[in-house]
Formats: sequence, C-alpha cells, structure tokens
Amino acid sequence: MTSILGISAFYHDSAAALIINGKIIAAAQEERFSRKKNDLSYPFHSIEYVLREASLKLNEIDYIAFYEKPFLKFERLLETYVAFAPKGFKSFSMSMPLWLREKLFQKKMLFNELRSHDKNFKDINKIHFSEHHLSHAASAFYPSPFKDATILTLDGVGEWATTTVAKGDGRDLEMLKEIHFPHSIGLLYSAFTYYTGFKVLSGEYKVMGLAPYGEPKYKKLIFDKLVDLKEDGTFRLNMKYFDYATGLKMTNNKFSKLFGQPVRNPQKDLLTQFHMDIACSIQAVTEEIVLRLTKSIAKEYDSKNLCMAGGVALNCVANGKILKEKIFENVWIQPAASDAGGALGAALALWHKELKNERLYPIKDEMQGSYLGPSFNDNEIEKHLASLSATYEKFSEEELLKITANELSQEKTIGWFQGRMEFGPRALGARSIIADPRSDKMQKILNLKVKFRESFRPFAPSIIREDLSKWFELSCDSPYMLLVADVHKSLRKKMTNEENKLFGINKLNVKRSNIPAVTHVDYSARIQTVHEKTNPKYYKLLQSFKKITNCPILVNTSFNVRDEPIVCTIQDAYRCFMGTDLDMLVCGNYILHKDQQNIQLKEKYKSKFNIDGKSI
Repeated sequence: MTSILGISAFYHDSAAALIINGKIIAAAQEERFSRKKNDLSYPFHSIEYVLREASLKLNEIDYIAFYEKPFLKFERLLETYVAFAPKGFKSFSMSMPLWLREKLFQKKMLFNELRSHDKNFKDINKIHFSEHHLSHAASAFYPSPFKDATILTLDGVGEWATTTVAKGDGRDLEMLKEIHFPHSIGLLYSAFTYYTGFKVLSGEYKVMGLAPYGEPKYKKLIFDKLVDLKEDGTFRLNMKYFDYATGLKMTNNKFSKLFGQPVRNPQKDLLTQFHMDIACSIQAVTEEIVLRLTKSIAKEYDSKNLCMAGGVALNCVANGKILKEKIFENVWIQPAASDAGGALGAALALWHKELKNERLYPIKDEMQGSYLGPSFNDNEIEKHLASLSATYEKFSEEELLKITANELSQEKTIGWFQGRMEFGPRALGARSIIADPRSDKMQKILNLKVKFRESFRPFAPSIIREDLSKWFELSCDSPYMLLVADVHKSLRKKMTNEENKLFGINKLNVKRSNIPAVTHVDYSARIQTVHEKTNPKYYKLLQSFKKITNCPILVNTSFNVRDEPIVCTIQDAYRCFMGTDLDMLVCGNYILHKDQQNIQLKEKYKSKFNIDGKSI
C-alpha cells in the first residue's frame, strides 16, 4: 500500500488530499475547518481530517507532495521586480523579508509544520514539490473519465505560467505550451472584479452573475487597449493599465480613466448600469479568449476530450460555450479547479508521472461526485444536536424524504446536511440550501433573507439526470455544477414589450420561465445533474419532490451565509440555520423546525452585512 498526502497552501484555498494506491480517499479545504473564507494558511485541520479518514498517522505516509515550487516563484518575483524597476519598490520591500525568512526555505518550514501532527515523523525527504500548473493539469486529467485528453489550465499565476496546454495519455502527462506572467486571463478577470468593487479571488462569481444584466459595450475598448488577442487564442496584456505585477492594487489610474469612472467602493457606491456593462464586457472578452484557445488546441492536438482546471475553469458560462460550440466531443472540469485542487493534483502527479503507476481500470470519473470531506453518522448528529440544546425529531429515510419534499413544495427553505462534504467551491447536495424552483419569489427570499447577499445573484438547479433534456438544452452529465445551459424553449416565458425595455437590475423581477428561481435573466442556468449512484439520498429527495409537483428540480445553493465558508459540522449548520430565515434543517435522518427552536439561540447575522451598498 502506497499513500501520498497532497498539500496546497500559502496563497489561497489551502487544502489537503490523500490518495492510496492511486485511489482518492479524502480531500478538504482548510476554510471549512478554520471558518476563514479562502484560508491560505498551513492546512493543519485538513491534514488531520484526511489522516483520520484513512486511519493513518503522518509517519505512516509514504510521500508528501506540495503543489508548487517556491524557488521558481521566487525567481519570477525577482525577475518581475527587475523588469519593472524602479516601479514596485514598496511591494518588493514588503514581500522580500517574508520570502527570505520563510518561503524560500519552504521544505524546512513544511517539515516543522508536519511534525505538529506526529512527533515520530522524521523523514524530510518524504516531501516533494510539483509545479503549480502540472498540479492543476494532473488534478484535471487523472481523475477524469478519459484515457487521453488535451488539458487546458487557466488561472491567475503559478510560478511563471498563467495558461498551459498539456497532453494526457494513460499514466503519461506532458506539458506542451505556456503563456507566462504577467499575461494572465485570470488576473485580467480579477482586475475587473477589483474595479467593480468585489473582492479579488472570491468575487469573480459575482462579476459572472452580474454580466447578463449588462451589454458588452466595452468589449472593443478592452481588445483595443488592454488585450492583444491573436487568432490562436494566445494573448498579451498592456501592463500600462495594471498594477498587479509590482503594486499593491490590481489596476491603476490609467485604467480608471480609460473607462471613465473610479474603482467602485462597495461600502458607498451602488451597483449601476455602468458596472453591469463592465461585467458583461469582461465576461464576453473572457469567453472569446477561451473559445479561441480551445478551437486552436482542438485543431493542433488529436484528442476529442478536453480537461480543464485553474480558477478560470470555474467560469461555467465560458465552459457552457465550449460545449455548445462542439469544439471537443467531451469536456470534463475538475470540481476543485482552483488552488485547492492543486493538493490533489500534486499527489496524483507523483503517483502516476513520477512513480509511473498505471491509472485504475476501467477508467471512469474518480472524483466520486466530489463527496470527499467529513461525514457524521446519526449517533454523532444526535449527540451534537443535543449538546446545542436543539429541538429535533428522528425519522426513517422514507418518512424524512416525504416530509422534506412536501415542505419544499410549500415554498419552505431548507438546510440539507447529508453524507460527506463536497471538495471544491460548489455545494452539490451534501451541504446545500434547497428550495422550490417554481416559486417566483424564491430568488429574492434566498438572497436577502437567507444568504444576505446581492439580489442579482442567480441560483443553480439540481435535476434528476434522466430528466435533464426535457428541462434544459443540455444532453451531457454536469455533476459538478460547472456548465451553463439554457432553459428548454418550451418552458420559457415570452417577455412583453414593456419588459424588454427594462434595463439592469429591473430585469430581476421578470418571470422568465416555469422554474423562475433557477432561470437567470438571459434564460440560462448553472446545472447540476444528480446521479443515483453518487448521491442516492439527494436523488431520492428529487424523486419525492417530482412525485408531488411533476418537477424533478430543486434550487441548490451552498449552505452558508455571505462571506463565510460552506458549513462543515453540525455546529456550523445549526448556527447558520439559527442565524437566517431558513424554515427547516435536515441533518442525516433528523428534522429541525425553526419555530420549535429556542429563540435565545438565534444568531445575529443580519447586522453584519451590506447588500448592494445598503444595509438590510
């Protein structure tokens, strides 16, 4: 038995993953345990969890793989500062002491941290380092259901690379092409995230959600001034407008002057039509770059399969366009596509590429629905609920599903806590908030009263896989909620002339389809197909809901409130339940009704948040 622990840390989305003989045993992000969104610290709790899941002590682990090479990253920083000197001295003087004190000697630092898990861990030579984009590519290819594939990685930056193309065949993985820092589609998108007043590395989803409310008025300006895009999808950025290479901000004054407005202050400035048009423009630019790149590599390399990873691979709208244009026959995207997935990729790259072990046959999707985190049995759930002084009742699975489906059909909002926690940013029916998609009030209710977030944010549908093509214009699996497709034409509501004249956020209240809670303003939806084999209980709930309503779909959004990670434990779930207007909580086979709980236990979330520039 050969065990490999993978680690990603110190930039964002720290995580740990464990594989044994090539099989993925467990994986989790540190933020779920520390409760710090996008936590970048050493993933102590994640490592403790994956070791516990495998019943192993750290000194029993055969190899430890870190997801990037610190020396290469240091080389990039030094060369960048030299190239842009004297600009960026402040940033340079702030970052260098940390590098010289800690990061350059990461092997020793990691060794010291690892010893905190097990004082008997004494072999520093067990620690290996992978390259950042190799880790991403490995995380996309090795768990994929393809024997061979072309692999596209798009993110902010690793050591040097920002965009890479690789080729995978069996156990072999070869890096073929790279675009280097500072030319980065991920950092370009993040620059516009910053400019529209959202948080870099977490607000990119908001820009994507805001885009359909606008027009791509600035697309041409972006291509004229900021991005030199070639026919094959390769690109260069005009660094006169950006500060991220050497400064402490993403954009500079020239950038603001180019678009005619300063950076939005989220505490003071409301979102306007201008910001919606900016979001729409950068989304359109991103889609064009991604489509050109994928068309180019589809012609150049002979595989009919595409695998994707890196933060930009979470742009499910662009992913949906790749599929719609039939550039590749099959597309598979790593569900933990950001740096968290690098922990898994580093372990898999070591097992297959360095140790030359064959992949598991028959080759299939090895992510197990991405349900790779901790779980709690009914005894543990009851023990925790009792310690919280919660009021609860236990049911058989059949009764529980019937009650839950009936409550959902009555427009109740429900926290759904079942089985192993998801690995990656999407809730996939294990740590989810669920609701009735037929309700035309549900999007607003969930955004403002449960999630405490911007009213424009769309919600995703979970659908029984077998019913997919009757409801959406999609015919392939989408288990990880990483593909956007349109609601079926037969379900759409035709807009009146008056409704067609509406602009921006005013479009929000227009009913678009028979499932308005999951239909975005452009008739699109970010789809999760639910499969009986990977999540039988959630699948059965959808079936129960369908029996009552003839609708095989539920609204599925992550079980958390704004600016907090998805819940991990029973305590997290109960706290979120008591701090929001959720009507019901279902943990394992236990049901909790809000109106039966002790009001003194209620959390005060609401006062913390500012929605669309206004407190609620």
